[in-house]
Amino acid sequence: MSRPTISDVARAAGVSKGAVSFALNNRPGVAADTRERILAAARELGWTPSSRARALSVSRAFAVGLVLARKPETLRADPFFPSFIAGVEQELAAHDYALLLQVVADQQREHDSYRRLAHGGRVDGVFVTDLLVDDPRIALLAEIGVPAVVVGPALGGGFFPAVGVDDKPGVAAAVQHLIDLGHTRIAHVAGPAAYVHGTSRKQAWAETLAAAGLPEGPCVETDFSAESGAAATRTLLDLAEPPTAVVYANDVMAMAGLAVAHARGVDVPGELSVVGYEDTELAAHVQPPLTSVATDVVAWGGAAARRLLELVDGREATEPDLESPRLVVRASTGAPAR
Repeated sequence: MSRPTISDVARAAGVSKGAVSFALNNRPGVAADTRERILAAARELGWTPSSRARALSVSRAFAVGLVLARKPETLRADPFFPSFIAGVEQELAAHDYALLLQVVADQQREHDSYRRLAHGGRVDGVFVTDLLVDDPRIALLAEIGVPAVVVGPALGGGFFPAVGVDDKPGVAAAVQHLIDLGHTRIAHVAGPAAYVHGTSRKQAWAETLAAAGLPEGPCVETDFSAESGAAATRTLLDLAEPPTAVVYANDVMAMAGLAVAHARGVDVPGELSVVGYEDTELAAHVQPPLTSVATDVVAWGGAAARRLLELVDGREATEPDLESPRLVVRASTGAPAR
């Protein structure tokens, strides 16, 4: 059986095809009772819009873009993006939108991808993730003129809307938890300083130590990967005076650090307390279970997609209701033995 068409709806409602198009696309020019008669006929016939016709009628792609400039070895182990994309897809599916995802090797290819997506009309808007300090993509997207939502802190200056949570309170709570346990030598395994979230988590660690009158412990910058987290842990344990606690910028590196400690016979948490960030699903199932800062990344993705669709449609923004990061204390932290 063929699917009903606009002509079928027009015939059933006793109106022109133009009136049907206006009513179904919620455009002015149709009397309220006529609009209701058209909508009732469409429901009775089981009419649904063709995505291709819908796109052509309003000059839209009904897709949004996400371009990731990440090395494959760091992206494949990063639990953030699968959860974020799940949240995005849930929201997009409810509005018959698709996500166009591209993974590229470097920033130049990322910039080229944004240009191609926008100039080719393949997307109606884009997400900006992995926000950089002095991020050049902001000026690029403003020049291109494509709607964009920043996943992270607001930039100010009338740029693009931002959806995110402040990660500093979560890191501060982790450091304070260690201080309250009696730790005074607290190290940090940081993400890249070029990333805003790498810098903000490091700042929160340093500021919380300073507020407690403690010196900064050693800090090792990494690329967020498990391999770099393991290497950083070995560096810290090799110090003449190793730390008694380490706050890692993500769970992947923290779990790699746990593995290094076990291999060296370092007792966790007796000799070394370990804290992660993101509270991934595996965090509760490693040995010992990992203390970590929890964030609802799926909700974050949904809120970002909702804001981008509002921007594309010219609708008033709704305030996202996102939970602040919270510390989940497990067995990988305890009072220092020395």
